[in-house]
Amino acid sequence: MMIAVFPGQGSQSPGFLSPWLELDGAREAMGRYSDWAGVDLVAAGTEWDAERIRDTQVAQPLIVAASLLSWNALAGRDGIDGFAGHSVGEFAAAAASGILSEQDALTLVGLRGRAMAEAAAAEQTGMSAIIGGDQDAVVDALSALDLTPANYNGGGQLVAAGALPALAKLAAEPPAGTRVIPLQVAGAFHTRYMTPAVAALRDAAGSVSVQDPQRTVWTNRDGSVVDSGARYLDLLVDQVASPVRWDLCMQSFAAADVTGIVEFSPAGTLTGLAKRALRGTPTVAVKTPDDLAAATALLRSVEAADAAAATTGDDA
Repeated sequence: MMIAVFPGQGSQSPGFLSPWLELDGAREAMGRYSDWAGVDLVAAGTEWDAERIRDTQVAQPLIVAASLLSWNALAGRDGIDGFAGHSVGEFAAAAASGILSEQDALTLVGLRGRAMAEAAAAEQTGMSAIIGGDQDAVVDALSALDLTPANYNGGGQLVAAGALPALAKLAAEPPAGTRVIPLQVAGAFHTRYMTPAVAALRDAAGSVSVQDPQRTVWTNRDGSVVDSGARYLDLLVDQVASPVRWDLCMQSFAAADVTGIVEFSPAGTLTGLAKRALRGTPTVAVKTPDDLAAATALLRSVEAADAAAATTGDDA
């Protein structure tokens, strides 16, 4: 089983979009995405500096647009069996799987980014990655500081979110056996601080049409498979203020016997987590168009292996 995964906020870097714009039709596609999202995504992905693309209302549509641009550039993508996205990457998964149109996905992401930026500006909050340690002990330490475990990323990584003074105290006195790394994000996403953004996104989501997915799609809510487009859209809305359970998604990948993972641009984070949590599962991070050939090769090898296994099973 071959799956496509799409990264979340923080995966962007200055200029990362430049090589993608050399593909035929890429600038035109990004122009449409920009109009739908309400952001100049070409300038953002090629000219703007790290601080400017860190802005939530820029980063979110930029990441989703880049993911879809790279997804559409993959030959043989019809052979992908399943989809999952991390946080805002779930909108790319929704478009790639056919639950949402690209226009609706980018329009909603543009609104999501603006609403979350507005919510983040109301209080001084942020997020920090916690690497290592015992997860239960880490969660207890966060509770004592009134911080929220916002992202359960698996592979020994958890992300804390909340007030900046509490995050500073966490960094000064990290739980035993951990490292604390402040993240370049503008607020405490996937926590109660984002509740106003949920209401704004829910209002906008009521005007879009959805289709049920024809291939497997997993949700960040609990790692389960969602076969209803309407249910997936509801989960996308609620996820703004709910923890991301990427650890449970990866557990579901293992249970589904996933045999290959391709992460789309701006790639690297999710394949890195998979290498630690899903050891031995082949992965390809599609960072630039040069990586598309490796993704296609992995797709073909997985298809051949799955076909061989099916034939062996029939013979038995």
